[in-house]
Amino acid sequence: MCGIVGYIGKREAASVLLDGLKRLEYRGYDSAGIAILKDKRINVAKIVGRVKQLAESERIRALQGTTGIAHTRWATHGKPSERNAHPHGDCTSTIFVVHNGIIENYKELKQNLEQEGHTFTSETDTEVIAHLVEKFKKEGNNLETSVKKSLKLMKGAYAILVMAEFEPETLVAARLSSPLRIGIGTNEFIIASDPSAILNYTQEIVTLRDGEIAVLEEDGYTISSLEENRIIDREAEQVEWDLEQAEKGGFAHFMLKEIFEQPETIENSLRGRVMVDEGLVKLGGLDAVKEELRQIERLTIVACGTAYYAGLVGEYMIEEYAGIPVETCIASEFRYRKPILIPKKDAVLVLSQSGETADTLAAVSEAKEKGILSLGIVNVIGSTIAQNTDAGIYNHAGPEIGVASTKVFVSQLTVLALFTLFLGRQRQMSLTMGKRITEELLKIPDHVRTILETDKSIFEITQRYVNYPDFFFLGRKYNYPIALEGALKLKEISYIHAEGGSSGELKHGPIAMIDPNFPSIFICPKDSVYEKNLSNMEEVKARQGKIIAVATEGDDEIQKIADEVIFIPKTLEMLTPLLSVIPLQLFAYHAAVLKGKDVDKPRNLAKSVTVE
Repeated sequence: MCGIVGYIGKREAASVLLDGLKRLEYRGYDSAGIAILKDKRINVAKIVGRVKQLAESERIRALQGTTGIAHTRWATHGKPSERNAHPHGDCTSTIFVVHNGIIENYKELKQNLEQEGHTFTSETDTEVIAHLVEKFKKEGNNLETSVKKSLKLMKGAYAILVMAEFEPETLVAARLSSPLRIGIGTNEFIIASDPSAILNYTQEIVTLRDGEIAVLEEDGYTISSLEENRIIDREAEQVEWDLEQAEKGGFAHFMLKEIFEQPETIENSLRGRVMVDEGLVKLGGLDAVKEELRQIERLTIVACGTAYYAGLVGEYMIEEYAGIPVETCIASEFRYRKPILIPKKDAVLVLSQSGETADTLAAVSEAKEKGILSLGIVNVIGSTIAQNTDAGIYNHAGPEIGVASTKVFVSQLTVLALFTLFLGRQRQMSLTMGKRITEELLKIPDHVRTILETDKSIFEITQRYVNYPDFFFLGRKYNYPIALEGALKLKEISYIHAEGGSSGELKHGPIAMIDPNFPSIFICPKDSVYEKNLSNMEEVKARQGKIIAVATEGDDEIQKIADEVIFIPKTLEMLTPLLSVIPLQLFAYHAAVLKGKDVDKPRNLAKSVTVE
């Protein structure tokens, strides 16, 4: 997830592009770059760091011209560095491209291009696009045709802008599974991945759809279909958002936006990694330690907060499907105990959104000191954990602005499911089971979309319960950690007291708290512990406790017990946490809004905890 801006018109492009990048910085902020054409020559400025640093750099002052492209990066391939920053050029430095998304087959394309004599200067997947355009230009094609031929070779997701010295005053834009919009001004166009970069100049916007390509010149533009090669006539829409709303995609808060981004987040975490026919997953970050992982006899998962709860779900997954004993530890405790770890038999897996969490970093150091294989699941490429672990897997969730994690949590669950499948297929998991898990994983994004469509009814439930001072969140097996996460979300952003726990533990003490003023939220899908959960709900109902249930679609029995029911689609038991957490996120969000709290910046909390 990165930010793209392009401009063609009468203004000085640099000021428009930098303004757009500042408004898109929430989409990526490890590096930024800009390319502007003047007198048939493209000049480029890049910097590692924030857009402000780019705007204040000496190099930016030399960039003049009325056509340009710009980018603010959230690394997916290659650590943050100037050479990995966009825009990326071809061998002749006359063709430049900016790109959001992932080119899944870039290694194959790169190898073929290198054999043809192309020289690459970055570690990114994006650079192959510039070299492909160069290749087809040499065959005598114009810029539009060169881009089209290049796109037909690429697999994955993209939103791209391309400019070239051999066709000055022209920009080519294309999209597949990554947003791109064209702002229609008076003799000018602003192209961006988000309306927030456009609305300062025009509210007339055309949204490109998947498989479309646009050619923009100062006096007009055309949109065509990549596959059918036909011109598309689409009227501009009048966007009524203000700039603050636009940065949030029309949502009231970043947290809500990120909750609704979760289908795409899961797709990004899965993209290029799932091989359904073979019942396998491809995790390139683990290639170097594949044989070592085959030999491990025990795994310790270490994390903090929400990531710790994801680790608990991973523990259930890995033990059940890979047959490896797992212990999940809170990072701040792990560093002060004396864990018994045996080289070659043990591995430590750490989870961290930022890759900079202090206690989790300490766990990596402890593992390395003891000669233990260390693995990481992190969201930030080039982060300290990513650099210090022996191997790992990136989330590809994109930047998360809301302090209370939502989409990174579901991406962690997704990656843990992939990791489970990887380990399981190394061992005794059958092809049939591998295929079943991969097939169900690919259905999860649409299942999440189905749950998000019920947001209005979840809001109405929240309205009825928001004034209760205390809540229990209860679940069993895979959904016990989700109960902990649901309670944490409510505490984090609404400041309502909540406890999460195992349903089976109710009668061992916590049930003493139940009365009509202490509602319980049960996560009770139809799974291997469904009947047990129903019994626990009956215990609460017998004490006049109010019950909100998260249940599987078509479950008529649960409606006889619960006061309120939120339904989720049916899936494999190990994957239910990816669905059951969504209503709890929405419940917490609506409660915070109804109480007038600062949802995106809850009191006393920081996004990344980099000190003990």
